[in-house]
Amino acid sequence: MTEAAARRTPGTPCWVSLLVHGLHTTQEFYAGLFGWEFAPGPEQLGPYVRALVDGREVAGIGQLPPDRHLPVAWTTYLATDDADVTAETIRACGGTVGVGPLDAGEAGRMAIASDPGGAVFGIWQAAAHVGTALAGAPGTPVWNELVTRETSTVAKFYQAVFGYGTEAVVSADFDYQTLQLDDRPVASLHGVGHALPRDRGPHWMTHFEVADTDEAARRVVELGGHVLQPPREGAGGRMATVADPEGATFRIVRSAGR
Repeated sequence: MTEAAARRTPGTPCWVSLLVHGLHTTQEFYAGLFGWEFAPGPEQLGPYVRALVDGREVAGIGQLPPDRHLPVAWTTYLATDDADVTAETIRACGGTVGVGPLDAGEAGRMAIASDPGGAVFGIWQAAAHVGTALAGAPGTPVWNELVTRETSTVAKFYQAVFGYGTEAVVSADFDYQTLQLDDRPVASLHGVGHALPRDRGPHWMTHFEVADTDEAARRVVELGGHVLQPPREGAGGRMATVADPEGATFRIVRSAGR
């Protein structure tokens, strides 16, 4: 368990957030799964809470307006030193900015965008709120992966916007690249071709650390969620793909070495 860095290099995943229809029932689900406690967050976009592990902020959950029927999904936020400049770069490189840039009170400045393949992500210019404040403990985001059709085209977009280096896994049947900053992997791109879910399209997937993947998967079901891919061993540890009661998909993983 470590304190997360106060300032992130631009392009570093720095926050994850979820907008739902039932804020209180969703809080109950994640409190039961991860032991999260909650504190109020900025309400410029409606009711919003920040999830806490050991008193430190690790994720956000907000309430969708009743008339907004949007897909419920976890959103990965990437750090920026200037949300307005990054938003313009996103547009210039073929992406779309759907929300913002706008101020979230004194917390910071943000925007919601999508890459040329349609995967939604956020950008965050930190002020009072620097993002995820704890790493390595159960209930904290441990990795972020873009699940897309193929990685070569979309990798060029993220390289152009955030200056990533990339490292590809060389394999005839596995399309995977890591995104790197200062020679350190910070996220990944996974091309799955025709296996991409038609009802979701390209999307960012948040991985949350757990102490026991199998037990956490059972707990997901007990709390009203669903197991989409049962626990299995992967390169990063033992993981499962699950969904909360409103359908937001995420992965739970007991990292290798824990």
